[in-house]
Amino acid sequence: MTDLSVKNDRMRFTKDKRSSNLVLLAIVFDALYFVSLYQTDVGNYYYTWKIGASIVYNLLLLLSAFLCAEGVKNRKTGYTGLLIFLGVMQVVRMFYLPAQAVNATVTVSGVEIAAMERGQYAYLLICLGLSAVCCIVAAVNSYVNGKHLAAHLAAMENKTV
Repeated sequence: MTDLSVKNDRMRFTKDKRSSNLVLLAIVFDALYFVSLYQTDVGNYYYTWKIGASIVYNLLLLLSAFLCAEGVKNRKTGYTGLLIFLGVMQVVRMFYLPAQAVNATVTVSGVEIAAMERGQYAYLLICLGLSAVCCIVAAVNSYVNGKHLAAHLAAMENKTV
């Protein structure tokens, strides 16, 4: 038995911790994003329905990502598509709320100030980007591992028949 077949056989009895941990890391990066964004309080700029929708979306994303983390850990194949979707949506989010806030100004006590500083904007983009990368890499890793395991199980079934 070669090392590769031993590794593939071992996959039947172990969990996919790498993919699961990557999704959990994506959740951490998203948490850093929303803590930084939601603590910002400049005038009345952030008191809109967009922030409310963003909060609801964030909760759904966190719940979905955690569900995916548990699913890929147990080597279920249906979660890779959802993970890729979550990663793409994290990229889409870069161009919505942070991009609008960095270009906006707010008048506070007669003084025009930026709704978001460039440093915070860069930080938010980095957090969203890392979250997206973690989701997509976890999906690819889970898909590849699932294909290897399926091929190994099919080969085992052909040997026993």
